[in-house]
Amino acid sequence: MADVPLRTFLHPRYWYAWPVLALVRIASWLPSRVLWILGMALGSFFSWFRSPARRVAERNIELCFPEMGPQERRDLMKKHFRLSGFAVLSLGVAWWAPKWRIKRFIKLRDMHFLADVRSRGENAILLVPHFLGLDIGAMRLSMDGNYVSMYRRSRNNFLEYLFQRRSRFGAPVVERASSLKTLIRIIRQGVPFYYLPDQDYGPRDAIFVPFFSVPASTITGLSRLAMLSGARVVPCVTRMFPGGGGYEVRFYPAWDNFPGGDAQVDARRMNAFIEERVLEMPEQYNWAHKRFKTRPPGEPKWY
Repeated sequence: MADVPLRTFLHPRYWYAWPVLALVRIASWLPSRVLWILGMALGSFFSWFRSPARRVAERNIELCFPEMGPQERRDLMKKHFRLSGFAVLSLGVAWWAPKWRIKRFIKLRDMHFLADVRSRGENAILLVPHFLGLDIGAMRLSMDGNYVSMYRRSRNNFLEYLFQRRSRFGAPVVERASSLKTLIRIIRQGVPFYYLPDQDYGPRDAIFVPFFSVPASTITGLSRLAMLSGARVVPCVTRMFPGGGGYEVRFYPAWDNFPGGDAQVDARRMNAFIEERVLEMPEQYNWAHKRFKTRPPGEPKWY
């Protein structure tokens, strides 16, 4: 990850950078309850606009929950955006707050599932679905040990500067365009891989597998990486609590018999697990991503 120096933003074209930077720095000092109130207000404000993100979220919710009525889907969309506001402000805590504040704000649960795998000398891949708290969960884990993750460099230098805060505690980050051999080598060295495979990355290395009964382009990277690295898959989900109660990073038992030799079955197992977690907290899943952007041949576009 190439560093972006702060002096870059002295150029007039980055006039917006300093107010945003001030906002997230101030957020790192605010009490959790105040963060919650401001975040919910911020999310509510943006939920009123017919933005591309809102249109995508509405479409995804409609596709995944056809049994819901229009008002129920609208309420879910508004809850999602309100929590998104809180998630954005919470990044100020993860990026700049002292360690004691972060540990109080983000709790760990059932971490013994990962510890059991590592105590047996096995490597681990963390299956991390795209819930709103995934970035702050990664920051909390990196405080207690190295976790490698992947990222795509932003074309916007200011966003890249902010994203670099993800590695403030020394966790290695690998660019998505990097060699697969590099990533496998790191996993084999005993560094758990914080893996986010539940987005639509296009048709390359992907198959169509149901996600809430909708054919979704699903990458086969989880089973492929597990096979090549010999690592166990340990699901890991970050949940936010209401009222500014902070976050919880929860681990689940390592999967047995994975990969199973059939990429279709393995991908469906992954999607089924994510569906179960979404049903537990549907408002916290990242509905603003075009999860069904890639369609099977002959099917119309949905966005």
